[in-house]
Amino acid sequence: MTRAHDADAAVASYLARHESRDLLRFITCGSVDDGKSTLIGRLLFESRALFADQLAALESDSRRHGTQGDEIDYALLLDGLSAEREQGITIDVAYRFFNTDKRKFIVADCPGHEQYTRNMATGASTADVAVVLVDARKGLLAQTRRHSYIVSLLGIRHVLLAVNKMDLVGYDFAVFDEIVAGYRELAAQLGIEHVQAIPLSALRGDNLRERSANTPWYDGPSVLDYLETIEPVRTERELGFRLPVQWVNRPNQDFRGFAGTVAAGSIRPGDEVVALPSGRRSSVARIVTADGDLDVAREGQAITLTLRDELDISRGDVIADAHDPPQVADQFAAHVLWMGEQPLLPGRPYWLKIGARTVSASVTEIKHKTDVNTQEPLAAKHLELNEVGFCNLYLDQGVPFEAYADNRAMGGFILIDRQTSATVAAGTLAFALRRAGNIHWQHLDVDKAARARIKGQVPRVLWFTGLSGSGKSTIANLVDKRLHAMGYHTFILDGDNVRHGLNKDLGFTAEDRVENIRRVAEVAKLMSDAGLIVLVSFISPFRAERRMARELFAPGEFVEVHIDTPLAVAEQRDVKGLYAKARAGQLRNFTGIDSPYEVPEAAELRLDTVSESAERLAQRVIDYVTG
Repeated sequence: MTRAHDADAAVASYLARHESRDLLRFITCGSVDDGKSTLIGRLLFESRALFADQLAALESDSRRHGTQGDEIDYALLLDGLSAEREQGITIDVAYRFFNTDKRKFIVADCPGHEQYTRNMATGASTADVAVVLVDARKGLLAQTRRHSYIVSLLGIRHVLLAVNKMDLVGYDFAVFDEIVAGYRELAAQLGIEHVQAIPLSALRGDNLRERSANTPWYDGPSVLDYLETIEPVRTERELGFRLPVQWVNRPNQDFRGFAGTVAAGSIRPGDEVVALPSGRRSSVARIVTADGDLDVAREGQAITLTLRDELDISRGDVIADAHDPPQVADQFAAHVLWMGEQPLLPGRPYWLKIGARTVSASVTEIKHKTDVNTQEPLAAKHLELNEVGFCNLYLDQGVPFEAYADNRAMGGFILIDRQTSATVAAGTLAFALRRAGNIHWQHLDVDKAARARIKGQVPRVLWFTGLSGSGKSTIANLVDKRLHAMGYHTFILDGDNVRHGLNKDLGFTAEDRVENIRRVAEVAKLMSDAGLIVLVSFISPFRAERRMARELFAPGEFVEVHIDTPLAVAEQRDVKGLYAKARAGQLRNFTGIDSPYEVPEAAELRLDTVSESAERLAQRVIDYVTG
């Protein structure tokens, strides 16, 4: 009985010690073949985190896929994809958990190739420390600088500079010292304040768990000593309580709670709070958890709050300290890391997700993009894959936020493509450009309904889209002429005509095409508000911009009219001689030749100009409008 009791007590004591150990998240990054996967694999081995069957499998895999001859290839513990093993590189982010007697760890092994920079940013977004590996034979490379820039951008303030493969340079101090001096200069430029440099051979285990006799000139910590003792700085200033609401907990009519993870500060029952963006105030009644009510909740804890007053709070709102609330804004300056295969175009609408809140957003201006190798700002009109830009953002509604430097949870966001739902960017908010409450709609006594009523018509926007030469302007002009003769109040916004005035400063690049449609859509909205039937005749080749225009109007007000003419037919007509010039290389970015036309997926009207005359097609439009 005594032995069993002692055994149970020992297990309970071990579990208690395990639960009390804090957690450190870190990433390994750097250029390809610098030894990131080998370092982590060796750490797992040295920390005794491998079971006997895992070690046996590793030895077997090393013989089949390894790059170290007869020795164990520790990188295979991380490189799980078949493509990774075949090429000996890391493609996806690999996460591993291990622990020592002092701390628990989650490590992300990030890919080194430039085309997988977006994967590296994913791993860095939740890390406290970055282990930047440098091959002692190669020194600082472009990818080392790129990853270090992203590390600084994502708020990681502690870097372990692991100068790896020192065994291949004879453990030469001069080589180590030169690399460290160069990196400290880079770190100072990037604002990375805490750099610990360690000479290392991940393959041989030098300075990994214990200080190595091969580097008698080094008197700093080993890699594991550093990771076990570092206390990362997370914020620049103390913040009041912030709880982004992830779920409204309503199990029955007698309970209404707001669940989420505390993003900053602490809270107690009785504390006064404010719900944002509404600004309504109340005080905390209870702090509910699965283990019972708490007297205090702190940053990082998952809780459910109940309030003393009935407030309308939804998922994505923020409950905050009433005496130190965050700002609410709808325009921001932000750093954006572009992850999409197609370029970021200013003016194009995306979904922006910040915390649990999703709103419509667009980049209104790219102030500059950053050369991640030199940190120099460069002029840019768009961002390509893996490029970083400093941009102005516009949101369709205000959101509570903190600068990312102060609070990752409330200052980090992603952009989502509205057609594919793919994540196309990650970003960090720098500061607000305008508080959301500073500008309000001015009430007008004569509204849209009154203006339409006096004209005796229902305002509509007829959006004619199709290739150059398809017949858009011809059909729109016929519709306008007949509606006018019938007593309707109309106006045509024609692509060529508008480019003589409102849009004469725009060219035909993808960026300018987006802005061209944005301006015309806003003008069409104003004319619709005046009670008019507006006929818009523009190529408008991209679905995203046509959708953006549609979303300005109430259901039924926007009528997309696809003038469906095959490219060969439109080119044969070539009334303006534009196709001939495009084929000769005299016109760049010409729709249908070297720039795409995206066919409407669900247009209200499809007009086939090959099988029917322009007059009959115009009558179909009129019947739709007046029917």
